[in-house]
Amino acid sequence: MIFRGTWLLPMLVAGAAALSFPSCSAKVGQFEVLHGTESANPGATTTSETTTTTTTTALVYRGNIYDTNLKLVTYGTYAKGEDDERIYGENCAYSFSNLISEASNGLDESLRELLTSVNPTKIAADHEVGKSVRLTIDSDVQTELCSYMANMGMSGSIVVLRTDGSILAEVSYPNYDPELYFSDEEYRNLLWSGALENKAFMNASPGSCFKIMSEVIADKNNITCLYDDGEWFDSGATIVNWDHDIGGYPIPERTLYSAFVNSSNIFFAKVYDQLGTDKVLDELNRLFHFCDPINCDFGSIENQIKIECLDDLRRSAFGQSHVKTCPIYLAALGREAVFGDMVKPFIVQQVVDTSDPSKECSKGTSPYEVIASIPEEYRQNLLDCMTGVANNLGIYVPENYQFYAKTGTAETGRGDFLYITGCLRNVADRTNEKIKYTDYSNYGLDGSYIIVMQLQNPADFGYDFASQTGYLYQGIINTVLSY
Repeated sequence: MIFRGTWLLPMLVAGAAALSFPSCSAKVGQFEVLHGTESANPGATTTSETTTTTTTTALVYRGNIYDTNLKLVTYGTYAKGEDDERIYGENCAYSFSNLISEASNGLDESLRELLTSVNPTKIAADHEVGKSVRLTIDSDVQTELCSYMANMGMSGSIVVLRTDGSILAEVSYPNYDPELYFSDEEYRNLLWSGALENKAFMNASPGSCFKIMSEVIADKNNITCLYDDGEWFDSGATIVNWDHDIGGYPIPERTLYSAFVNSSNIFFAKVYDQLGTDKVLDELNRLFHFCDPINCDFGSIENQIKIECLDDLRRSAFGQSHVKTCPIYLAALGREAVFGDMVKPFIVQQVVDTSDPSKECSKGTSPYEVIASIPEEYRQNLLDCMTGVANNLGIYVPENYQFYAKTGTAETGRGDFLYITGCLRNVADRTNEKIKYTDYSNYGLDGSYIIVMQLQNPADFGYDFASQTGYLYQGIINTVLSY
């Protein structure tokens, strides 16, 4: 049995060790007091009482969380005494709940150590308050995408990534009101299933979006033409293409381009079958950092791939069997597919003074941290393939953008999930210059966007394949480009 990655759904973990700035202890105000008595008679023998040591730890309440435009997203009140009660800014409760609230193991939990490191400016006389965090997320885009999913009846997630690795939006729906969650037991008990999950950070089968990696692996190993029978029966297992019963099979000389654009499962299953488990896992990790954890400032991305038999190996090629990843990783993968390098996703733009968020305490996470790369000679073939997929989705793209995409239809234990991993590349893009943004207000002038849509309830729309979801994706594009 070959087992790479962690076989548990990844959850946001406490601690900010992955951040690029030093963490501070949340415990402050420790001191020792020596207790004793002074003799009334200086000439007499002194008898000391037992010396005791007392340690007192002052309470430190969490600092605030702001969006990239320094709009207040969440802050604390102290009515409960020892616990700071989180209050959300206007229109932020629902749209940020799965991302921030500790009920979803969000940033209030994963950044707790940072948020409770004592603010440099004293704010209150009776308690300490921690530093605050400025996120890379634009709350207006986050809120609009959340409303879009709710209005369209979409269950799933949307991730929008800038090319420096910063997360512009990370939406999960259905969601909930985090203030009511902690204050109203009846509301908490009546929450619908899945409301607390951050689906953008939760692992699931990616389906054919995985073929972005399989295409490069096939090209790198010079497997560019194969016999495609449409249905493949071998070793007691059956693999079929989505269009196996439509006609036109067999295809004796199916090209790599045709296999990618038409999403042939059999082609890529045969590629992995030829290469073998060890070679496949090595290529996946070296080229795409798939098998090792990616320690980000919001938590650890831990993809999963488990190969116990030949059928597992073959189905892994198209993102099925025991292969799982999250939409945030797919966004990083989309970035690598179009620009050649995978950069580590991040969400902390700055650490700021809670009394004045315009004052920087320390830098946020470094942008453009490259963790994997596609060799130069295999990049153009992948771009051509993704252009072919994008052209079949019926999506309108403004003339100052180029569009690249891969769709995915995944069978999961919770029903089918449909994906589009796409990139809007600005024709004036300056990603190669590695511009470091102090703010992102003008990013849209020459910046590009990687957009991942995950639809977890396709049956509600009557969809069977991800290629049918183009108009839903179009609404996401329109929303992102309107800001």
